[in-house]
Amino acid sequence: MTTGATATTPPREGRAFDIGHRAVVAAPDEPAGGHEQAPAVHAPRRRRGPGILLDALFVRGGKLALLVFLSVGLLLPLASILSRALDADGPQLERLLDGTHFFWLLRNSLNVSFATVLVVIPLAYLYAYALQRTRLIGRRVWRGVSLLPLMAPSMFPAIALIYLFGNQGLLRTWFPDGIYGFWGILLGQIFYNFPMAVMILVSALSMADARLYDAAAAMGARHGRMFFTVTWPSTRYAVFTASCLVFTQTITNFGIPVVIGGDYQVLAMEAYKAVVGQQQFSYGALIGTLLLIPAILSFIVDRWMRRLQGSHMTSRASVYHVGRNRVRDSLFFVVVAAVSVTFLAIVTVAAVGSLINFWPYSMNFTLRHYDFTTSGDVGWLAYGNSITLSFLAALIGTPVVFTCAYLMERSGGQGGFIEPLLRFLCLLPMAVPGLVMGLGYVFFFNHPANPLNLLYGSMALMVMCCIVRFLTPAQMTATAALRQLSRDIEPASLSLRVPLVRTYWRVVLPICLPTVLEIFRYLFVSSMTSVSALIFLYSPDTILAAVAVLNMDDAGNLAGAAALSTLILLTSVGVSLLLSFVVSGLLRRTQAWRG
Repeated sequence: MTTGATATTPPREGRAFDIGHRAVVAAPDEPAGGHEQAPAVHAPRRRRGPGILLDALFVRGGKLALLVFLSVGLLLPLASILSRALDADGPQLERLLDGTHFFWLLRNSLNVSFATVLVVIPLAYLYAYALQRTRLIGRRVWRGVSLLPLMAPSMFPAIALIYLFGNQGLLRTWFPDGIYGFWGILLGQIFYNFPMAVMILVSALSMADARLYDAAAAMGARHGRMFFTVTWPSTRYAVFTASCLVFTQTITNFGIPVVIGGDYQVLAMEAYKAVVGQQQFSYGALIGTLLLIPAILSFIVDRWMRRLQGSHMTSRASVYHVGRNRVRDSLFFVVVAAVSVTFLAIVTVAAVGSLINFWPYSMNFTLRHYDFTTSGDVGWLAYGNSITLSFLAALIGTPVVFTCAYLMERSGGQGGFIEPLLRFLCLLPMAVPGLVMGLGYVFFFNHPANPLNLLYGSMALMVMCCIVRFLTPAQMTATAALRQLSRDIEPASLSLRVPLVRTYWRVVLPICLPTVLEIFRYLFVSSMTSVSALIFLYSPDTILAAVAVLNMDDAGNLAGAAALSTLILLTSVGVSLLLSFVVSGLLRRTQAWRG
């Protein structure tokens, strides 16, 4: 090396780069026996310019802003509900821990939750297996049908079941003792939780190494033995994850029990009645804290088991192509068709019920139930508010989520203690039920001494709640996309004196555009159908469509509730199809490099 010259070594994957000094780090250590290791040589310190200050503001300032946002939108509300639960007086604790009432509620909640898991998980596994491991005809159509329950509020299946099996239902003889109670809640929860389990299992079953199946076939293993020795070991952790999610969603959901539970009460329904109906906030906080325990335990166990899971896909893995098998494909087609027809029947019954004049006495079709002016015009006001909320949550939440994922994955570890804290806060919403988060917002933002009290009941607060509540799945989606990009993009840009923020805007965002649009769709649809957290936060001027559905059902207006639920479903489906159309056009313009 000539004296006075500056040696620079191109950065390689896995080595951090210093945004503040524009350092370019030397290559990784060479293996033993190779050349002598060269010391890490940094580019000379340059005078700070606008680009360096902009990068520092983007990385450190962005992480600090996200930390403040999540602290206000998540940590402080959770601390408020825990504090309120610990400060509950003696009578409230005595009422909660009453030997008969509390354990009756707990037993009912556990019975419904475990029964839902036992039905949903095997059914979802068969459905996902048919989508990924068979030559199923019309795969996209069946996948779309399985996602329909996500497009409607949780009360939607309960309304349809009342039309089918209620006291005046078409098939009321199928349940001589009535649908109101355990069976009604169970059927509604199956419909509501099925798509969540399918999405997890489809993702797990899509990861397959053909070499393992070729080796098993070479050793004479048949299809059954291949499943238990190759397929099941690679998907059992996904099965456990799906089971935890279904259990948590069932035990914390109160929309279905309120509509069709009857006298069969559960803990989530008790918390809802205590806060909304009886204004007993301490009692509701106690129940909410109890509902937080199984969710957090499931989350912790799930994270622990994921660490135990070995990698079944390596860089040398070969693509697994499903062979033809008429008997197998025919059997799975029957399973998928039966499940899909059942789901379509539930959706159709609720939609048709909203068009019937007076079920079941006057079966002529009418649109009068969509004339929400008869109920004080709350339906159209709520529908418009839901559209506004969903659009704002998606428009604001998408850049927040994607930027958060980018700063944590691609900023070279800058930020000190803030980064691990941010990672924890981004995972925490997955373990917090919507009911608990909504109660936390009530206790924190509605406190008279809180200067943020003016936000309570506003659209801004509900937008914040939606972004925080649905942060984890969206952030994990963004992280998965960012990890597929080469780690050399940012170091190469910095070595060319290109600010990191410009690389993010001009390179990373266009490459990840499909993922960004998917996050937008997810936030919009989830906000459109959400009810568990937002039901505690609205004002008369900001009432939402999903909340209005519950209020209409409480008032005995089942047809109006069905009409508004159908409107929510059609809106979610329409926006999803529109985004798919827009995405296909944008991909042709911005993703030509993929060819």
